[in-house]
Amino acid sequence: MVPLQNVTPITPKGQPTHETDDDELERLIAAVGDRLLQGFSPVVSALAATEARPNQLAHRLGVDKVLASRLLKAMRTTDPVSAVHRMPGPDPLRRLLKASARAGVDEALIEEANTAVDRFESLIRDDVGDRGTLEAIISAWIPEARREFELRRKQAAYRALSQLRGAHCNAISATVMLRPSDDGDKIDVVWLNGLLGLQRARPNAGAKIATRRFSGDGPGRAPRTLDGNPVDGLEGLLLPEFCSRPLPEVHAEAVGEVAHYLLGGRRYGPNSSVDVMFAELNRGEIDRYVPAESDRKRFAFAEVSTSARVMQFDAFVHRDLGGSSVPSIDLYDTAFEGAASVNDRKRDVDRLSLLETVEPLGWGLSSVRSPDVPRYTDAIAHVFQQVGWNADDFHAFRCRSEYPLYGSQVTLSWQPQTR
Repeated sequence: MVPLQNVTPITPKGQPTHETDDDELERLIAAVGDRLLQGFSPVVSALAATEARPNQLAHRLGVDKVLASRLLKAMRTTDPVSAVHRMPGPDPLRRLLKASARAGVDEALIEEANTAVDRFESLIRDDVGDRGTLEAIISAWIPEARREFELRRKQAAYRALSQLRGAHCNAISATVMLRPSDDGDKIDVVWLNGLLGLQRARPNAGAKIATRRFSGDGPGRAPRTLDGNPVDGLEGLLLPEFCSRPLPEVHAEAVGEVAHYLLGGRRYGPNSSVDVMFAELNRGEIDRYVPAESDRKRFAFAEVSTSARVMQFDAFVHRDLGGSSVPSIDLYDTAFEGAASVNDRKRDVDRLSLLETVEPLGWGLSSVRSPDVPRYTDAIAHVFQQVGWNADDFHAFRCRSEYPLYGSQVTLSWQPQTR
């Protein structure tokens, strides 16, 4: 997220109030949070609820348990900005104060807390515009708030795009395996891709996975089956033992350096859900070495071309390629320029600042189980066996993203080997 430089708050009528820099705004929000803590602390104490559980407070006041839980969570923080993030909205707080008055809390304490709520409402309405904007601002300062903010917005985008695009899935699984070619100068690449719980919401909606490479030299890209045969449609690429039955209808289309795999048939609705898993082998796909002065990186990426609840992107890197080196992660918006190369500095403007991370999983298959992809370890073992590679020679890394943004790209990159 870009640090806040200047904020021009907008009132509900669309008129800006005053300009403030990020330091001043942070002080303002902290002051409101401090006042909320001071205003509600004696109220909570009067209710003997400081150590109470949410259901106990909710029962005593006759309010919603979620409201009671949010208030108690906010009151237990020592940071006033975090308190603002955790606090319920002004209207729910006023309902809680009315219930507290009925429960016998002193009127002076209720009045002081209501004054704090009025200032909280003024902050939202007059200083920043709305609660969503306030949460976006706070998310730049508090990692916990940022994770929650991003997850909620990505979840909302998933719901909307699932309906607009007419297709969605439970999980996108993208796994890349990198190993030196037999000639020592190239890198063999295997992709294991899956769409799990894939279904159309309406007839004729499209759903696909694509694999590609960035290369302007050498022979054209020629994906093969795991046993080395040329690809004829999708025959041979599907892994039947890891797909739903009857086997899903999938069509393959090659366009230049890109291979598109599209869901066929016309079935739609909840009963149309299918699991698609397929693998492709690419011998000598990319150069192993680069000139030392080029400052180029080796990278692999996965695109979000179908709305999904989860995306799991794994990379298995052979020890002779520096397998223990943890990759860097970059996310790109591909809506305008398409797929991005991490070596193209012009695409830096398309980078997305989201809290996605890479987790090392160790050597071999002992720690690569997945809660999102059924029989994932078995599928990986099957691929390694088919291509004749030893899984213990590979170090695994994982990026798991909840509600990945449709039209985005996740890139893992390493420093390459040089001559």
